[in-house]
Amino acid sequence: MEHSKKPKYSSGDTKDSEDSVSVLNGHFDGIVKRPAVASQAAESGSHRATTSVMESWKEERTRSLEDNEMSLPSLAAAYTTILRGLGEDPERQGLLKTPWRAATAMQFFTKGYQEKIIDVLNDAIFDEDHDEMVIVKDIDMFSMCEHHLVPIFGRVHIGYLPNKRVLGLSKLARIVEIYSRRLQVQERLTKQIAVAITEALQPTGVGVVVEATHMCMVMRGVQKMNSKTVTSTMLGVFREDPKTRDEFLTLIRS
Repeated sequence: MEHSKKPKYSSGDTKDSEDSVSVLNGHFDGIVKRPAVASQAAESGSHRATTSVMESWKEERTRSLEDNEMSLPSLAAAYTTILRGLGEDPERQGLLKTPWRAATAMQFFTKGYQEKIIDVLNDAIFDEDHDEMVIVKDIDMFSMCEHHLVPIFGRVHIGYLPNKRVLGLSKLARIVEIYSRRLQVQERLTKQIAVAITEALQPTGVGVVVEATHMCMVMRGVQKMNSKTVTSTMLGVFREDPKTRDEFLTLIRS
């Protein structure tokens, strides 16, 4: 990750090619790329494979409420072990219920595993003859760093150019909530949000910018209190057309 004290936006924030970004989603951490030279049959097979991955957001792995109930005792036991490992006495009054509180809190912090994007969006996609940019900015985001299990928090800015279909505005915030309430790295979170919107709406373009503070930098390690990390994913015309990209970046800064 690159961290800077002052967030800066530029027209070239992302390094990945559009093909590699557009197939990332859910729990897919790898990148699927089309071969540079291939026969027509190979291209057809590649297209089917890409389509399969693109559709994967509809069948994401989830964690049920029943799973939560079943795993709660083992999670609480694990926190008891952690307390002992830290040199504490889990039997003292102040810590008697701490393992259970910590276990239920962690389940809440990662509740995004219990939800499916398609369930959120199914009744909120509307046919609409609108082709101007739609932006929702300053969406609060809380997540958990998967490397240290400490908080990441900040803001998400989303913009897209509709292609005869629009999404209920509150659902953009719901997409952020589902993907952020998982163990995350900010780079992947940014791409997942952009790709989910792309797959659901097939818009002309999507832009997502995330500004966040990582407690693993603030509380430990370099301990830089005012540092922020800025990541972006640009798809479609947001990547291809500098004017569209600059308009989006200007509007989220205003």
